[in-house]
Amino acid sequence: MNQNHREAMADVRDMYMAHAALRREFSLLPQLVRDVAPGDAQRAEVVGAHTDLLCNVLHLHHEGEDLLLWPRLVERAGAEAAAIVPTMEAQHHAIEEAHAAVVALLPEWRRTGRGGEQLADAVEHLRAALIEHMAMEETQILPLAQRYVTAAEWMQLGEHGLAKTPKKQAPLIFGLAMYEGDPEVIKAVLAHAPLPARLLMPIIGPRLFAAHAKRVHGTATPPRIGANAH
Repeated sequence: MNQNHREAMADVRDMYMAHAALRREFSLLPQLVRDVAPGDAQRAEVVGAHTDLLCNVLHLHHEGEDLLLWPRLVERAGAEAAAIVPTMEAQHHAIEEAHAAVVALLPEWRRTGRGGEQLADAVEHLRAALIEHMAMEETQILPLAQRYVTAAEWMQLGEHGLAKTPKKQAPLIFGLAMYEGDPEVIKAVLAHAPLPARLLMPIIGPRLFAAHAKRVHGTATPPRIGANAH
């Protein structure tokens, strides 16, 4: 890799924070769906919109890795990448299939409140595939990224997701990630943001997430399970 040895390498702590949020929300989701009374379209729309938000976040998160992370590791990490990247790619394909099944069932359920059990099963299938994948990624991919991907390249992963996220959703998504985030990691993530975002996001994000969680989970403080649910 033709790089200046003084160049900063990837700070992967933000990936653990993102994973904790995905673990928490996808682990709570099957029961949220099951708790909606058949035919309660109003409640199904609330939980369904939340499901749609999570599915979009997950899709963009993995799309960024497919485009920006795997090729760099394959190019630079040799046998170490060859031993794990194909597994990561295969898991992404399986997750994308499970994700597509959830997305296909969502519109009808959001509209009518019917078919919740089938949707809950599809969400559970997606959750199981995702939990397994993230655990493996944390033990085998993130250590490689720290050695073979620069900080500037790593930032492109987050920028990819942000560029494709509706602007009005970004503060809520950041609040969702911050909920279990280490303050030092949050500070590092925001370090390169424009000054207004750096000042306002730590205030607005948690407030938006608290209101969203109250609506979706019935509490502003849903269980913090991200760190334990490997």
